[in-house]
Amino acid sequence: MARKPPVIHVQNLVIEYGRGHKKIRAVDGVSFTVNEGECVGFIGANGAGKTSTIKSIMGFLFPQSGVVKVFGDNAGTVESRRRIGYLPEVALYYPFMKARELLELYGGLHGLSQKELKEKIPPLLANIGLAGKGETLLKHFSKGMQQRLGIAQAIIADPEALFFDELSSGLDPIGRYDLRNVLLELKSRGRTIFFSSHELTEVETLCDRVLIIHEGRIIKESSLDELKKSTGARTLEEYYIKLVENL
Repeated sequence: MARKPPVIHVQNLVIEYGRGHKKIRAVDGVSFTVNEGECVGFIGANGAGKTSTIKSIMGFLFPQSGVVKVFGDNAGTVESRRRIGYLPEVALYYPFMKARELLELYGGLHGLSQKELKEKIPPLLANIGLAGKGETLLKHFSKGMQQRLGIAQAIIADPEALFFDELSSGLDPIGRYDLRNVLLELKSRGRTIFFSSHELTEVETLCDRVLIIHEGRIIKESSLDELKKSTGARTLEEYYIKLVENL
């Protein structure tokens, strides 16, 4: 039996912005893989290269060099996108659309029927803390509510892999709790999850493994258990701060 390719395969990824002397190398030779069923946290400071890397995985950015594959297909192809759900760093939706309509739009793009959508949407909204908000116009949604809705659109078709950029941005403690339960349930069903977040306690709770990026380079890749055992750090936050301070 042929071995399955990794869900994400990134090799020697280089992404640059600008031209000439103003050129900035946002991602500088990054390589990593994420396998089926893993939950991997992608952490680093603002400007470290997280969003650029995730956008290249989605096929929104074309790198200067390197290889990016999703489920063995080149990033950005219809075949690779069909099997994934995605939440961008900033999710902006049409303000005069209702929450239900937005989920019908995204679900329909994934091939769900009207019958399936009618069955899926109410319990999905309830699971992410938006029970009864299906007929509410999005212009009345707070930033946190929009983030919850963005998570709902990413998971409505029950994709095999989920990519989140700044997963809990704008969420209050209750929102983060609801989200954690949703992701733990998806993880228990073998879904692959790859996300960036500044909430390191969230990464610690959910993830099997972390990738730490700094100034466009991966400076640490480790399981959480190995990281703590090898350094004596009590928390991921403590380890991360010490690591960056000693660079």
